[in-house]
Amino acid sequence: MKKILFVCLGNICRSPAAQAIFSQKTREAGYNFTADSAGTGEWHVGRPPDKRMQQAARLRGFDLSQLRARQIDHADFYEFDYILAMDLTNQADILSIAPANRHCDIRLLLDFGSGTEREVPDPYYGSGDGFAHVLDLLDDACEGLLLHLENEDH
Repeated sequence: MKKILFVCLGNICRSPAAQAIFSQKTREAGYNFTADSAGTGEWHVGRPPDKRMQQAARLRGFDLSQLRARQIDHADFYEFDYILAMDLTNQADILSIAPANRHCDIRLLLDFGSGTEREVPDPYYGSGDGFAHVLDLLDDACEGLLLHLENEDH
């Protein structure tokens, strides 16, 4: 069973949304993949996802209400097969603390997307339509990730 960790800065917008989207797609496809999310920072540990992201995700049928923010930790590098960063800064921060003997592949989530964007923008300080754009990117990349994992297992 593959285990995926989605990581952004505070774990209240992008990564919990990616976790919820990927988890739902996995269930619908009948796969036994596990998803979790974390942040590189500690500011929001224990808090639910941003209300604006919860609302935007709920409009698309994704429930983030039970998720709580946490910070990435040392054990994650051995527990997960993939640690997927939302942007280049997140990826650099993850790589800076990653042990050399880790068991995971650390990549950008949008490496699995079909578009040209490499980074999922942080909608936290933006307007409401930024959340919809982020969800579009996450949905597409999670679909690509699922296809990649299906092919990897065959």
